[in-house]
Amino acid sequence: MKKYKQIQNLIFIFLVSVSTSAFAAGSGPLFHMEVDLSDQAALQRGAKTFVNYCMGCHSAAYMRYNRIGKDLAISDDVLKANLMFGTDKVGDTMTIAMSSTDAEQFFGGAAPPDLSVIARSRGADWLYSYFKTFYVDESRPFGVNNLTFKDAGMPNVFWQLQGTQRLTNTSGGQHGSSVEDLELIKQGTQSEEEFDQTVRDLVNFMVYLAEPIKLKRTKIGTWVLLYLFVFAIIAYLLKKEYWRDIH
Repeated sequence: MKKYKQIQNLIFIFLVSVSTSAFAAGSGPLFHMEVDLSDQAALQRGAKTFVNYCMGCHSAAYMRYNRIGKDLAISDDVLKANLMFGTDKVGDTMTIAMSSTDAEQFFGGAAPPDLSVIARSRGADWLYSYFKTFYVDESRPFGVNNLTFKDAGMPNVFWQLQGTQRLTNTSGGQHGSSVEDLELIKQGTQSEEEFDQTVRDLVNFMVYLAEPIKLKRTKIGTWVLLYLFVFAIIAYLLKKEYWRDIH
């Protein structure tokens, strides 16, 4: 009985810790997207979006430019022309010029986080939802808020592409709102379908960025399964041969 009660207490502590973490993260409704690391063109487009829209404030210090070039079949010349700044070299890590001290001053005391492994800590669905659910909120320092992450401390860097959204239903509270409660009040340079694809490409790239070996591991896994299948057949035939006189 005592052991059963201890198990109950452990389960209760686990559930409380999970729910507390979710609440602390300020997560609203999440919307699912399928990650496809086999789509090299999408990863290349996502890399370009990441460099142009994210690396003004965020670094990816655990990744090198030449690793991206090798994995995504991008030549050094294309890397230099499209994904790198003037003083960077292909062997450099993806750092930014803004110092952490300046970043803390510009962003109210909290420097923008490094995005190398953000897809592993937050998940693809969270990132996909976050990028799509900014809306106008004049009470916030940058004039925007976010359904997925309440009181987000960053501007909507995609406002020119997506346009401007507003929250049309606040009766349910921040966490009770859904994407249907967002209304586009100013069209961006991209249509809804085009912007959705841009976000999917970006999230795809960020998932790759968080675990680049996954590209090779998936291919290796296929060969390993094939090897195990062939080995199982050989092992079965050997077993029949060894035990033939007994059976």
